[in-house]
Amino acid sequence: RPPVLCPGCPHRATFYAMRKVFGKEAIYPSDIGCYTLGIHMGTVDTCVCMGASITISSGLYKSGDDRDIVCSIGDSTFLHTGIPGLINAVYNKSNIVVVILDNGTTAMTGHQPHPGTGITAQGEKTYKVSFEQIVRGCGVNYVKTINPYNLTESIEIFKRAKNISGVRVIIAKGLCALLERKLSGRRKQFEVTDTCIGCKKCIEFGCPAIIWDGEKAVINEQCLGCGVCAQICPTNSIKIVSI
Repeated sequence: RPPVLCPGCPHRATFYAMRKVFGKEAIYPSDIGCYTLGIHMGTVDTCVCMGASITISSGLYKSGDDRDIVCSIGDSTFLHTGIPGLINAVYNKSNIVVVILDNGTTAMTGHQPHPGTGITAQGEKTYKVSFEQIVRGCGVNYVKTINPYNLTESIEIFKRAKNISGVRVIIAKGLCALLERKLSGRRKQFEVTDTCIGCKKCIEFGCPAIIWDGEKAVINEQCLGCGVCAQICPTNSIKIVSI
């Protein structure tokens, strides 16, 4: 099986909302990080080098492509090499959507802290930079922060971004699922009830905690309790496990 995003990963929820609004016809430049695994969700079309998602998006727009261009970049990558690209996009009047996937760490390479975490590499508290202020300082007017696990809110924010032009930035803020589990333990467990009709909408979401048993979906012990599958289910057949 090819590698996939972890159970409960906030990026999966963000990509789901993104794809729901912009569809398969949009162009999705991305960057280097664990979120590159969004390729399985149809939301990663390019991956070249750190920070390239924004500059590739600007180049595609300037080339005359009239499709929606929605790029994604991680929080640590944005701070490392994404800011110059964003300034360039604003300066050259690009028409793109930039999604900053802020999971509060440098997840792919071992959960190292960065200036957006408020903690130094030695574990000491330090100044925590604001992504919102940085983005506005680059000249972006449409700046929205979403909770990826709230699909209704996320989809609405993406719809608003789709209906306006210019450089738009959406900051998807949700702690890395592995780090969340380490710090606070598992959230509430979910289960599929007998009202499941086997539509496989939750299976298509791609979470490793949801499997198909031949007749209906089943949620296994990998579930971290993010609750996104319950929001996707059209028959309201996914519930919190009663304790």
